[in-house]
Amino acid sequence: MQRHTITPRNNWQAAVEKLGFGFHTADVPYWDENAYYEFSLSEVTQIETATAELWGMCLEAVQYVIDHKLYHKFAIPDRAIAVIEKSWNDDVPAIYGRFDFGFDGTALKLFEFNADTPTSLFEAGIIQWFWLQDFASHKDQFNSVHERLIDYWKYLKPYLHEGILHFTCVKHSLEDLTTAEYMRDCAIQAGIPTKLVFIDDIGWNQEECEFVDLEDQEIKNIFKLYPWEWMVNEPFFDQLLLNPEVYWIEPAWKMILSNKAILPVLWKLYPNCPYVLECYFEEENRLKDYVKKPIYSREGANISIIKDGQILAETRGIYGKEGFICQQTFNIPRFGSKIPIIGSWVIGQQPSGMGIREDDSLITGNTSCFIPHLINN
Repeated sequence: MQRHTITPRNNWQAAVEKLGFGFHTADVPYWDENAYYEFSLSEVTQIETATAELWGMCLEAVQYVIDHKLYHKFAIPDRAIAVIEKSWNDDVPAIYGRFDFGFDGTALKLFEFNADTPTSLFEAGIIQWFWLQDFASHKDQFNSVHERLIDYWKYLKPYLHEGILHFTCVKHSLEDLTTAEYMRDCAIQAGIPTKLVFIDDIGWNQEECEFVDLEDQEIKNIFKLYPWEWMVNEPFFDQLLLNPEVYWIEPAWKMILSNKAILPVLWKLYPNCPYVLECYFEEENRLKDYVKKPIYSREGANISIIKDGQILAETRGIYGKEGFICQQTFNIPRFGSKIPIIGSWVIGQQPSGMGIREDDSLITGNTSCFIPHLINN
């Protein structure tokens, strides 16, 4: 794995906007093509292998959590348990997730699994692919995101309830809307009739006991870019319990996998796995050098890095009341001042591509940049 500094394409902003990428820049560019990462084929194979093995281990871990009723460890309220178990037992369709890895050139370690509402999908699947066509079209990229999404929607189509597949997200996030609309476009290409409804606009037909969109059309299948841990604490969750036949995608059992409490469970079940870092719930922690993470948190908020009792780095935020896990530290080599994190996608049941985010900080956060990559064969 190497980092190369390059000159961005002339007028790259227009090039990515033409593809529908409207959130490429905040205060500074989020999409950054001043550099790229180069991987060898063997390194990509290592990432693919780890992704496939971890996906299988995660499914085993979900079964373990359900069998041992560990919901309290995940701060999952009692009223959500029936929904989780029904979605698991009914094998409700799921489509994607993103493993975040640290890589030192030899060892590859799982930092967390974004299993419910992962973003950076559009950047990974579309934007960096078109960058590669302009920059080095003779090279390859670990990227079959787009094809896998379409193929997996085709596979899932017979399993959905008959009718429309709705897509939803919040109204005021261009990033979320872009991701939801990208996923929707893939479903359309798979031949599935779709419709967008913002989550604020979902209604409830009390007489028919069903969710409806703005045209009063019943919602039977819905892809949501909206976290389960928010849904379970909102009033409309009471209605959701009244109509458990709706397919919410991602399904409720992803509430277990998207929770950082899954990390100590993975360590307990697979202590010899080369990809899993030693990890404990805070009250059981025995590590001296560790990263303390809230079991619910987003964009690197409320994370502390601790070495010999001293805080090396920390971020603020609104999370932490549900509890913390402590994960062994893992040193990622810096490339200059930059520290990269690999986001490896599993779509359906298969590894499907990756995206790189980097930062000057030890903690990847909301302002970390997305950097394209290529494979040097």
